[in-house]
Amino acid sequence: MMVPTPFPELNDVLQQLVSSVQAVLGETFIGAYLQGSFAVGDFDQHSDVDFIIVLAGELLEEQVAALQVMHERIYNLDSEWARHLEGSYFPAGVLRRLDQPGRQLWYLDNGSRALILSDHCNTLVVRSTVWEHGITLAGPSPQALVDPVPMEDLRAEILATIHDWGQQILADPDRFNRRFWQSFIVLSYCRMLHDLCLGRVGSKRAGAEWAKATLDPSWAGLIDRTWAGRPNPALSVRQPADPDDFERTLAFVRYVMEMSGQPRPGLSEATTKNTD
Repeated sequence: MMVPTPFPELNDVLQQLVSSVQAVLGETFIGAYLQGSFAVGDFDQHSDVDFIIVLAGELLEEQVAALQVMHERIYNLDSEWARHLEGSYFPAGVLRRLDQPGRQLWYLDNGSRALILSDHCNTLVVRSTVWEHGITLAGPSPQALVDPVPMEDLRAEILATIHDWGQQILADPDRFNRRFWQSFIVLSYCRMLHDLCLGRVGSKRAGAEWAKATLDPSWAGLIDRTWAGRPNPALSVRQPADPDDFERTLAFVRYVMEMSGQPRPGLSEATTKNTD
């Protein structure tokens, strides 16, 4: 395996992850790839370690059981990085097709020790990231397994996520009234609006800096505070959000939902800096 990150301890964890997955999957294993911030850029010591595993077909019941044991073991390694792994197992045929988003895959959530079924990674955003920036941990180049995603298809998915998730947040805000979710929502909405406008997938950092430079400057303080709130998600997910920041977060979601319907590029006058 190449040296995928500048963090030797994380590289050791990834080596153990990949070799363990290969041992379980055998000949059905095709490849393992980093995506997310470690592929796009702007990662730091607080970043999730997003990956995908590609295999020849569907996971068998006995393979899932063996992977559950393996992920429990990896989680208990003497490294915090082992508890920041997040990724999904893609059958190669599902990954290749652009009409498969929404189908549930076996998924490891950040901070979890067990696989669950989820559509979390089964998106055009993930496919675009893997095709454009994916880092090979084992297997062929990602471009051999993923097709490029048309820009308008990518934008359509991002726009749908902005509105569908926004409606969920606004319909049941108490569910998200935690420091972790408050930070995650603001940074995610910055990134989604950035990606929608530019037609490409960027990092949370790129989205945050773009939003501060492009949107009304009254949002800059909220964005800075939420970026500072990223460390220690295992603690922040149990703590209530700051009441004022949470209300501003809900307002920001409404703002981005409104602005995402404006003409592109740049969202023109409606989203740019307030010059009054």
